[in-house]
Amino acid sequence: MHNIWLIAKREYLERVRTKGFIIATVLIPLLMGALVFGSAYMGSKSKTSSHIAVVTSDSVLGTDLKHQLEGGKENDMQIDLSTPSSDTRTALDIQLHAKSSSLAGYLWVTPPATAGDRPTFTYTARSAGDIATQEAIESALRAVLMREHLEAKGMAGSEIDALVAPVKIDTSASGNSTAAFFAAYTLFFLMYMVIMLYGMNTARSIIEEKTSRVFEVLLATIKPEELLAGKILGVGAVGLTQIGLWMIAAFALSSSSLASGLVGTGHGLISAAQIGFFVMYFLFGFLLYSSIAAALGAMTNSEQELQQLNMFLVLPLAFCMVMLFSIIRAPNSTMARVVSLIPFCSPLLMNFRISLTQVPAWEIWLSIVLMSATIFAILWVSSRIYRVGILMYGKKPNLPEILRWLKYS
Repeated sequence: MHNIWLIAKREYLERVRTKGFIIATVLIPLLMGALVFGSAYMGSKSKTSSHIAVVTSDSVLGTDLKHQLEGGKENDMQIDLSTPSSDTRTALDIQLHAKSSSLAGYLWVTPPATAGDRPTFTYTARSAGDIATQEAIESALRAVLMREHLEAKGMAGSEIDALVAPVKIDTSASGNSTAAFFAAYTLFFLMYMVIMLYGMNTARSIIEEKTSRVFEVLLATIKPEELLAGKILGVGAVGLTQIGLWMIAAFALSSSSLASGLVGTGHGLISAAQIGFFVMYFLFGFLLYSSIAAALGAMTNSEQELQQLNMFLVLPLAFCMVMLFSIIRAPNSTMARVVSLIPFCSPLLMNFRISLTQVPAWEIWLSIVLMSATIFAILWVSSRIYRVGILMYGKKPNLPEILRWLKYS
C-alpha cells in the first residue's frame, strides 16, 4: 500500500499543479453549460424560414395554408401562391434548381376525385435533408384541414379557436421541470467528458513512461500491479478533485439568487442526492474505463497506435449518447431500464435516469453489483496484460499473443 500511495501521490500532484488542470476546471463546465443551455435557447427561438411555393386550385385552402405558415409561432416562411397550369411544374422545377433562386421547394395540391375527400399533396424539395420544412408543412396542413372540416360542420371561428388553442400545464407543484432537465443534461455531458478525458489520460501516461523507459527503473522496486493501481488511483483522484470543485460551485449556484433569475427558481435545481450519485457513478465509470485504457496503453507504443484502439473506449460512450434521447422520452421504459443496467452504460445512463425520475432502489443496487463485478473482471485482465505489455517495445501484439499473456502466472 505504501508503494501504491507513492505512485498515486506522484500522479495526482503532477497533474493538479499544471495550468491545464486549472484551465480545464474552469472552461469545461462553462463550455458544457453554454452548449446545453445555448442550444436549447437557440432551438426555442429559431423558426422555420424557408421559401416555398404552393400550387392549388382551391384558393381558400391556399390562403389558409399561407396564413398558417407565415404567421405561426414556430414558422416564419415565405409562401408564393399560384394556380396549376400546363407549364407551372416545369417553371417551378427550373426555379428550384437555379443557383440564384431562394426557393426551397413547392407543394402541389391535387383536388380530390370525389367531393368531400381529402386532396392529395406532393412536396418537391431542393434538399432531401430539409426535414424541418417538411414537418412544418405537414403540421400546417393538419391544422388547416381540421379547421375547414370543423367549419363545414357549422362551427363558428371563435369556437374553433377555443378548441384548437394550446393547453398550458402548471408544473410548479413538482418544481421547475425545465431547469431540472437541463441540470441533468449538463451533468450527463460533464460525466461523459471527464470519464473519456481521464480514461485516456491513464493510457497516455503509460505510453509516456513506456517510451522514456521509466518503467524499467520503477519495476526494480515496485510490482506491476502496484504501479497500475497507483496510476489509476492518482489519475482518478485528479478527476474527483475536479468534479468536487464543480459540484460545490453547482450546489452554491443552484441555491443563489442568480439561479433564481436564470431559471425561475433556484431551489432544488441540483440536490445533494444528485451530487452524491454523480460522484459515485463517476468513480465506477472511471475505474471501468481507466482499467480498459491502462490495458490499451500497455499494448501500444505510441499515441498513433492508441488512437487505432480508441474505439474500445469511445463506442460504449457513443452508445450511451445515442440511447440518451430514448431515455429522455421514456425514462422508465423497459429499454431504458435494460440499457441503464449494462455495466458499461450504467455510470452515464443510470445516473441520468436518477436525475430525471424515481428509480427503484433495487435497480440502483443491481447496477452497482454488476459494475463492481465487471470492474473486478476487467482489472484482473488489465493487470495481466499490463505487467507483460509495459515491457514490450517495437511490436504491436496480436490477439493470440495477448491471450498468452493472460495465462502467465
